[in-house]
Amino acid sequence: MLNSLLTFINMLCQMAPYLLLGFLMAGLLHVFVPTNFFERHLAKENFKSVLLAGLIGIPLPLCSCGVIPTAISLRKDGASRGATVAFMISTPQIGVDSIIATYSMMGLPFAIVRPLVALLTSIAGGSVTTLFSKDEIIVRQNTSCELRPNGKSRILEFLRYSFIDLVQNIGKWLVIGLVIGTLITILIPDTFFTDLNLPSIVTMLIVLVIAVPMYVCSTGSIPIAAALIMKGLSPGAALVLLIAGPGVSLASLLVVGKSLGKKQLLFYLGSIILGSMIGGLFVDYCLPREWFAITSLCEVGGHCAIEGSALTASWFEIISGIILVLLLINAFMLKFKIFGKETTPIVSDVTSLSSEMTSNQVIYFIEGMACNHCKNSVEKAIGGLENVERVEVVLGRNEAIVMGNPSDEVVKKTVEDLGFVFKGRK
Repeated sequence: MLNSLLTFINMLCQMAPYLLLGFLMAGLLHVFVPTNFFERHLAKENFKSVLLAGLIGIPLPLCSCGVIPTAISLRKDGASRGATVAFMISTPQIGVDSIIATYSMMGLPFAIVRPLVALLTSIAGGSVTTLFSKDEIIVRQNTSCELRPNGKSRILEFLRYSFIDLVQNIGKWLVIGLVIGTLITILIPDTFFTDLNLPSIVTMLIVLVIAVPMYVCSTGSIPIAAALIMKGLSPGAALVLLIAGPGVSLASLLVVGKSLGKKQLLFYLGSIILGSMIGGLFVDYCLPREWFAITSLCEVGGHCAIEGSALTASWFEIISGIILVLLLINAFMLKFKIFGKETTPIVSDVTSLSSEMTSNQVIYFIEGMACNHCKNSVEKAIGGLENVERVEVVLGRNEAIVMGNPSDEVVKKTVEDLGFVFKGRK
């Protein structure tokens, strides 16, 4: 039990400084890069739009659920099918926070190869979609999901997004990934995969079958992949996990099929599967294996620094780990309204909504909202409907509290157009 706890703490402290830096950089991107920049370059049905969509999606810290409303918004604002598919492929696979965290736990080669494979995969999927899909003309509807709300100073918005919203978005999956990584490190023998002696291609197929239905965010997948490599899993198979796991979720598959068509769904899923496999084979058979050894987690004495009976993290890493834990606890309490606090600071006078909604209020159940990007997009979409005064979404309860008298059918269509599941009134 003690070894497990120490392993978990060492893993967390190892990632903490880089995660905090990633949060800061993600906040800067969120606040200082305008959303319309993403939209106005993606409308044309050509390779340039696909390339730009893939490049734009790489640094954005959005999960495969959080990317859905953003991608749908881009589509409604005129983005081509190919650009939309490229954006949906590249964005959840990697983000600026995940790139930095990958470097911290898995080394520089993985931190370079992972976003490169994600980019090439997105370009392939978007290009195939462009080639085989005739895109209809899209009329701009000015319904863009702004990733940053108005009405707050940039500094306050930067701090809120970096250390509340983003931590809420990845916190659960980060903890799950660390727990799974700890269990793998403690329970699986060091020579497990070596003893199996399976061909790399077979191992990749097994990992792929597990990774596609198993949703885990791009950051949460890192400790799992690192722990598996330490047990003998090939770097290429670990890359398959890092690409396919975060890149696919059931929600994203449903949205792509509904919004873009079944043919585009096949292009989307096929490009992620083939891209991860080709990337994995390239790593295993074309690059030196020693480049991808997880040496940063190991002591000179020959045993892993994250595995043992001692706390091996430096004081700087320990302090960073404490800060990260405090941020996670705060985000958890805010999300589930522990001690009577609101879900998140809402960027308007909606903060007092719950107490004011004693009459003329409707509560809708909405499934599929996984992060604050989902929350903001639902609040904005429903808030713009006729006969709606105010809206507050409570992520922890999958509820949208609406003040006003909207049409249920209109609300249902609005929610489903965003890619979420409408479950009716409470």
